[in-house]
Amino acid sequence: MNPYQQGQSGYPQQQYYHSIGFSNTAPQSFGNPMPMPGMPTMGYPSAPGGAPGYPQVSQGYPPQSSGYPTQQTNQGYPRPNTAQGYPTQGYPQAAQTGYPQSAQTGYPKAPQTGYPPAQTGYPTAQTGYPAAQTGYPTAQTGYSQQPQSGYPQANQSYPQGNQYQGYSSHNQSPIHSQQAYGVSASVPQTPKSKPTVVPVNPFDPREDAATLRKAMKGFGTDEKSIIHVLSRRTNEQRLRIAFEFKTLYGKDLVSDLKSETSGKFEDLLVALMTPLPQFYAKELHDAIAGIGTDEDVLIEVMCTMSNHEINVIKQAYTAIYGNLLEDDLRGDTSGNFKRLMTSLSMGNRSEDFHVDQEKAREDARSLLQAGELRLGTDESVFNAVLCSRSFPQLMAIFQEYQFLTGHDIDDAIKAEFSGDMEKALRAIVKIVRNKPLFFAERLHKSMKGLGTNDRQLIRVMVTRCEIDLGDISDMFQSKYGESLQSWIEGDCSGHYKKCLLGLLGLY
Repeated sequence: MNPYQQGQSGYPQQQYYHSIGFSNTAPQSFGNPMPMPGMPTMGYPSAPGGAPGYPQVSQGYPPQSSGYPTQQTNQGYPRPNTAQGYPTQGYPQAAQTGYPQSAQTGYPKAPQTGYPPAQTGYPTAQTGYPAAQTGYPTAQTGYSQQPQSGYPQANQSYPQGNQYQGYSSHNQSPIHSQQAYGVSASVPQTPKSKPTVVPVNPFDPREDAATLRKAMKGFGTDEKSIIHVLSRRTNEQRLRIAFEFKTLYGKDLVSDLKSETSGKFEDLLVALMTPLPQFYAKELHDAIAGIGTDEDVLIEVMCTMSNHEINVIKQAYTAIYGNLLEDDLRGDTSGNFKRLMTSLSMGNRSEDFHVDQEKAREDARSLLQAGELRLGTDESVFNAVLCSRSFPQLMAIFQEYQFLTGHDIDDAIKAEFSGDMEKALRAIVKIVRNKPLFFAERLHKSMKGLGTNDRQLIRVMVTRCEIDLGDISDMFQSKYGESLQSWIEGDCSGHYKKCLLGLLGLY
């Protein structure tokens, strides 16, 4: 794993990564949506210091450490300190003023009355810690028994949660993964997803910056070197390269790339150099700005993101455009689709891995009564269930619905809804069951027929290459009988095609 990623594994925002849903190794740029001073296009304040996100923390501790002596001196501790030879530290005198007295009054009695029973009690705990008297060697035997007694129970309590991940039948990764936890043993039964772009290790951003500078300096451009560098680095590493590029040469890397390239190749490189939260925010803004709305973009982004990702995208959206994403979505959509987008923009979906089978049966009955068993449709019930339940729970609900009615929930949605609402609800069902297959269909749609939807193609390739593009390519092959590589080669050309193949790991 990239050392920069290891540096962030303990950062508070990593607690959301276990449920991210689109990330095998969660894109680190999601941890820093706001641009730092002096870096308007990058979200990495930690590039000079090394570990992302820590410079601000390290700057905050010195005032605290300098504040402790003043507290000690205000409480009258300097005299015991000077008497004991500790003129600048506060803890020793505290131990001499309060603790000795308690040690003289309470502690002598405590060992005589309480500790002997503790000695007789440890041997009785031989079932868990058989030889606590001998020390560390027996601690090894005790720990070996704990996983056998405790962890199997945990595994037995989650069989349905692991069963309803949505990807298990296709060997795909669900909304969480082992590497996203930071601890590989969190969900051992979950298969890993297959990214096509992984962090380069060892990674030297200054050397990469020098390579890019050489490729664009003078007459002509070495596009091959640019592709080899940018298509084989993660989003975080590309941003670090841009930071070093500006440090070494005083020029903006994105501006240089724009001046040296053109067309779809330029669009792809700019997308690669954009922090993911800002990239998603721009895609959503462009989808609802101007005349008309690109509902497919709204569905693709809002229905596939986890709570943490939606909240980070909302922050980036407000920082860039000065408006709330929720307000802009509500202003540009209408009807049931507007309510669905509003619910999704809250980023409040349950992310509990445990499956409540009884609750799943109740929700399945509610969906049946709100749709097929009544005249008309109660859209609010579908909205509430599909926007608030966790993905494993939704999988259980869909199976219960199949058991109750004898047909699939997707058929019921097609019969009860139409237009954008139907597409959005069916997208949620597809994402719950097999997210890579959903994106494989998006890629196929972007290239089939006359012309190419390059923006959609770029968006999926750039955002999924670090997550599950390998799985998406496998799903593409299994569903359409042709490889994703062959479609890209037949539908694109030039350096644009080579860079897309580079993201697939094929150039």
